[in-house]
Amino acid sequence: MTEPRRQKGLFARLRGDRRGVSAVEFAMLAPVMIGFYFGMAEFCQGFMAQKRMGHAASQVADLVAQKDVITTAEVSDVFGIGALIMKPYSSAPLKMRVTSVARQADGSTKVEWSQGSGLTALAKDAAFAVPAGVLEAEGETVIVSESTYDYDSPVDYFMPGVTQFRHTYYLRPRSVERVKLLP
Repeated sequence: MTEPRRQKGLFARLRGDRRGVSAVEFAMLAPVMIGFYFGMAEFCQGFMAQKRMGHAASQVADLVAQKDVITTAEVSDVFGIGALIMKPYSSAPLKMRVTSVARQADGSTKVEWSQGSGLTALAKDAAFAVPAGVLEAEGETVIVSESTYDYDSPVDYFMPGVTQFRHTYYLRPRSVERVKLLP
C-alpha cells in the first residue's frame, strides 16, 4: 500500500505558486498610477485656466490699443469679451484692469486713465512702475492690462485651496500716440 501524500504547509505552497504575481503587482501599482493620473488631470485644468486668463488679459490690452478713442462703456464691453474667453471656466473669479500710462518730462511714469472690472481703477496721475525700456521718451504711452484669476480646483485633492494666477501685458497704442478715454 502506498503511503498517504504529505501535504505542504500553506506558506510553502504560496511561495512556489506564481499565478497571482501580476495581480499583486497591479494591486501595488494601481493606486500610485491612478493618483498620478488624477493629479495630472487636476494640474492640466489649472494650467488651462491660467492660459485662458492670460489670453483674456492680452486680448483686453489688444482691443484697447487698437482704438484712438474709447468710452467707458466700450471698455466694459471689452471686459465682457475677456470673460467670454474664460469659457468653460467660470468668469466670476476673473478680475481685470486696463490702464493708460505715460512717461513724464521728469522721467516718471504716471496713470493717464484707468478702468477696472473687479480690480480697482487707479487714480489719475498716480505713479505706475513699468519695466525698463517700455517707455523711453517723454510723452510715450502704453496700455497696461492686468488680470488675476482665483482658481479653485473642483477636486481639491492635489491643489487644495485657491491658487491665484496673475498676468500683466504692456501694449503700445497702434494708430495714435495715446488712447483717450471718454466717459
